Amino acid sequence: MTFNSDLIIKDIRSDFEMLLDFVMGEEARTATADRIERGLFKLLLALGAKLLTLFFAMRSQVFNLDRRALPDGLQFAYHRESKRDYFSIFGKLAFWRPYFYTKGLGGAAPLDAELSLGEDCYSDLVREVSEYLAVYSVYHKTGDILERLLGLPLSTRVVAVNLAEDALDVEAYYAQKAAPAPSSEAEILVIQADGKGVPMILETPAADQVRLGKGEKRGRKKEAVVTGIYTIAPAVRTPEQVVESFFDQAEAPGKRPKPHNKHIWATLDGKTTALARLAQQVSPRQGSHIQDQVALCDGCEALQSRLAKQFPDFTQVLDFIHANEYLWKVANSLLGEPDEQRTEWVKSHTLYLLSGQTDQLITEFRHLEQQPKTRVAQRTQLKKTADYFERNLPYMDYPSYLSKGWPIASGVIEGACRHFVKDRCELSGMRWLQTGAENLLRMRAVAENEDWDDYHSYRKQQRHCRLYGSPQANPEALEFLAINSPISAQEPVMANAQDDYHLLPLAA
Repeated sequence: MTFNSDLIIKDIRSDFEMLLDFVMGEEARTATADRIERGLFKLLLALGAKLLTLFFAMRSQVFNLDRRALPDGLQFAYHRESKRDYFSIFGKLAFWRPYFYTKGLGGAAPLDAELSLGEDCYSDLVREVSEYLAVYSVYHKTGDILERLLGLPLSTRVVAVNLAEDALDVEAYYAQKAAPAPSSEAEILVIQADGKGVPMILETPAADQVRLGKGEKRGRKKEAVVTGIYTIAPAVRTPEQVVESFFDQAEAPGKRPKPHNKHIWATLDGKTTALARLAQQVSPRQGSHIQDQVALCDGCEALQSRLAKQFPDFTQVLDFIHANEYLWKVANSLLGEPDEQRTEWVKSHTLYLLSGQTDQLITEFRHLEQQPKTRVAQRTQLKKTADYFERNLPYMDYPSYLSKGWPIASGVIEGACRHFVKDRCELSGMRWLQTGAENLLRMRAVAENEDWDDYHSYRKQQRHCRLYGSPQANPEALEFLAINSPISAQEPVMANAQDDYHLLPLAA
């Protein structure tokens, strides 16, 4: 068939002249900058769609139409031109490419392999842009943004389906990704783990009720276990320096060592699965350049026991921030939140905590708990705090940790629980199926770990291998693989051979 490349080129030249007139013509002399910018953006999108259509027409035109031979002697012959829709960043368009077919065996369009196209109509650029928006904003807002800016009408379902498909290779990507170079690492290897609830949809819902009973909910929460790994340089300091920086913010943030090569992850498959994956991340990062190994945790017994079993060579450290929070709870209970002495009380007791005098704090709280004047609520909080400190004493050797320059606060993982999970998965009214939440968290990890571009390159290579074979294969083998993966065993409906230059409206 004859492609209308000349017609497309003629239209493009005409459009370009129109662009020049738009910015230099009579109306432009009195137009506002906003009107010209908006109009120019729309015209450039339309021009981009025509240029992309011209590219597809050119590639179809130069494609070799010779018969394709299979190893068993069968041959696929050129049959006709087949239409394919393509949802690009410039809008929705369609192009025609050669289709090869043999009755009974089906057929395929091997140019799709050369162009490394996916199975659906959405371009990789559209997918990547929409998914990047989706990992930071709700799906329907992603569609709204793309439609408002580019005229791309992506539904919530399309955004969710594309993200789910593109999340399939995330774990494989990280399994093959090389560990950071030792020269880019610091001396202390740190791991952290914590949990954050995600509101779930009950996959086997109870019968509908007009009104829920007391304590009943339409959904439930499931724990997303968040893990983190990074290296950091030692920062030796005294308990007094920590207290001063913590309460008075005296230490400039820029002077604190920053994490190197931070990697975070979250899963709803449980603590065992999360820590097993963390172990896979730890092993390649160990070596002679690592001087100390630290595991920071918030005092969750289930996590502490698993960390001890999974990472016996790491020294567990109780997160200082969590320990300090218990002191604030005691101060609120004993003194009351409005009391002006409350901050000084917590400050002095924090210094005891960091100076290795936790035993004395436990004794003090046990003594206050037994005093006749102590109210029931105060006794409860004093006992809870004393029990917490007593149970975690093996992980509270803060003077030793500080003298070695170790981190004692799990800010990395606390921040991850908040912004990585909560800020995206716990917005008002949100409920998730586990598969949907897992897909989102995987892609969110790719974005947060700054692997977005590298991951999508890997994903496209894997997709190409699944659909067409190795991207490194020679052209003949590539054509054979494309033909040997038939689209349909039935002869397709013949298309209009004259409709080769076809642009669909953006809102189609």
